[in-house]
Amino acid sequence: MAQGKTISRNRLLGLAGTGWMFDAMDVGILSFVIAAISLDWGLSPGEMGWIGSVNSIGMAVGAFGFGMLADRIGRKQVFMITLVLFSVASGLSALTTTLFAFLVLRFLVGAGLGGELPVASTLVSESVKAEERGKVVVLLESFWAVGWILAALIAYFIIPDFGWRVALIITALPAFYAIYLRRHLPDSPKFEAIETPKKSAIQKVKKLWSKEYAKRTLMLWIVWFTVVFSYYGMFLWLPSVMVMKGFSMIHSFGYVLLMTLAQLPGYFTAAWLIERIGRKFVLSTYLLGTALSALAFGNAESLTALLLFGALLSFFNLGAWGALYAYSPEQYPTSIRATGSGAAAAVGRIGGIFGPLLVGSLLGAGYGFGIIFGIFCGSIIIGIIAVIVLGTETKQIELA
Repeated sequence: MAQGKTISRNRLLGLAGTGWMFDAMDVGILSFVIAAISLDWGLSPGEMGWIGSVNSIGMAVGAFGFGMLADRIGRKQVFMITLVLFSVASGLSALTTTLFAFLVLRFLVGAGLGGELPVASTLVSESVKAEERGKVVVLLESFWAVGWILAALIAYFIIPDFGWRVALIITALPAFYAIYLRRHLPDSPKFEAIETPKKSAIQKVKKLWSKEYAKRTLMLWIVWFTVVFSYYGMFLWLPSVMVMKGFSMIHSFGYVLLMTLAQLPGYFTAAWLIERIGRKFVLSTYLLGTALSALAFGNAESLTALLLFGALLSFFNLGAWGALYAYSPEQYPTSIRATGSGAAAAVGRIGGIFGPLLVGSLLGAGYGFGIIFGIFCGSIIIGIIAVIVLGTETKQIELA
């Protein structure tokens, strides 16, 4: 197959990262919208949990389906399709008047979000040199923090005065970015270089569980499940947790914005360490920091303690996310790389379904945040064990 045009590392990072930023902005906005819409529509904790969970159901479907599609038609095409899907569906969700219609559209938003993330990380990992691949993919993930900060700013300045619907309409604007990507973003050179016939979906899944890759697949599925389960359980509820602890909605949004700022140094330190020490060390260490911060945050009572441990939670958790996105595509050859990354992300999104629902059901049953965040701490510990026992180091190894 003929080679496509080339692009500089920094330009590729900027183009893919901007799409990643929009993805994060949409997920971030949802956490604030859940807090606002529950007051507007009088939702129970269980109904609030379903908003986050249906988003993850869509992400599970999107990650698996679009991951396989990217191994068939290319990374760039799927990147653009998913960007348009989640942007348009998010904008339309601003027009809903019932919880059911809102949930249907959030499923479509989730499908687009879930598909874009593993495909974007695969595209970038296949387009940079082995000695800087991990660092660049973690820096790609750092755009997630920028998107969350944008979401927090929109929530802080827009929702209290103009309502959650206006905030969601703003999230429809990234759809226009796909037009720019079509002209300026090349596809993965490794994908374009494949001349062998593309495998069927069943063949790809079988390959993931072949003797050669089964251990890697098991490790990724465990880590992704535990990380996403805890992340969406904790972070989609952060603004609501602050409201339930007695702070006003506008003050809660401001406090979450401060916690979110700690995501950026979390990414940058992980990016610096990942090529120097390795993927396994960075991933397991930052996950351990996440587990301990979650336990401390769940038991914090004072505003100072909540802000401190919330910031540490953001720092370690998002640094771990960056390492995980760098680590995942490195486990497989080009022919099944997007499928493997997408399948692991899809299993993770199943965890994301249960995380928000668990919080809603436990709160409804009268359990405190100490117990709830203790469960998330235990989940992350399981992920750490999987990385240490089953993981293989892939630092600066050339992709197959």
